[in-house]
Amino acid sequence: MTLPRQRGLTEQAADAAIDTACRLLRLPSIRNEFNEIAYRAVKDQMTYRGFLAELLMTECDDRARRRSERRIKAAGFPREKSLRAFDFDANPNVDAATVHTLASCEWIKKSQPLCLIGDSGTGKSHMLIALGTEAAMKGYRVRYTLATKLVNELVEAADEKQLNKTIARYGRVDLLCIDELGYMELDRRGAELLFQVLTEREEKNSVAIASNESFGGWTKTFTDPRLCAAIVDRLTFNGTIIETGTDSYRLATTRARAEQPAVAG
Repeated sequence: MTLPRQRGLTEQAADAAIDTACRLLRLPSIRNEFNEIAYRAVKDQMTYRGFLAELLMTECDDRARRRSERRIKAAGFPREKSLRAFDFDANPNVDAATVHTLASCEWIKKSQPLCLIGDSGTGKSHMLIALGTEAAMKGYRVRYTLATKLVNELVEAADEKQLNKTIARYGRVDLLCIDELGYMELDRRGAELLFQVLTEREEKNSVAIASNESFGGWTKTFTDPRLCAAIVDRLTFNGTIIETGTDSYRLATTRARAEQPAVAG
């Protein structure tokens, strides 16, 4: 399709031509924002170059936002969590500077691991999801999964002769977030399959885990001591370990609310 080219278009014809061109070139943000930007350009006396730059940057910014949204959705996070919403004052075990340094994602760029260790209610999953979200927003491919769900998927894949394909799929993402590692005992087969995923990613792509067990207690999850030691080694080598403690600030918050005196109506 060729658009008619002519000088002296009326405002209405120009608007129609812009709309058609934006549809053909797949520029939805320019099509939606053109009138407002054009009005602002006249008001601020922008140059033609300035006006064109404003249009193009609007499209670029919106495309970047949509890509981030797609990556966050593809990660499979169970809920939205952000670092801004994390209450560092409520958990003095967690160093805010360390967490915000992790948010720069340099550790992912270097293919390093991250371990978040602590009891329930101390913020492990919150930080895991929040840091995974930061990574997705910065352009990294992220995948979130529960440890038991991942192991079950690997077992099913092995039974269906699809194990290599499944391991390769988990190996490709830049950051694999494994939550609730240590909550349930894994049989030897499940532990070995999980070990294969970690080996596939070792020093190539990052793994971040959240666990309610200290490393010394992982023998309850991975009952083979040698396999347990090998998994701990892969998840800690050149990595960052954050211990979130044992005091549940989530439970403390609930108790504080319950103890507040009722306000008479």
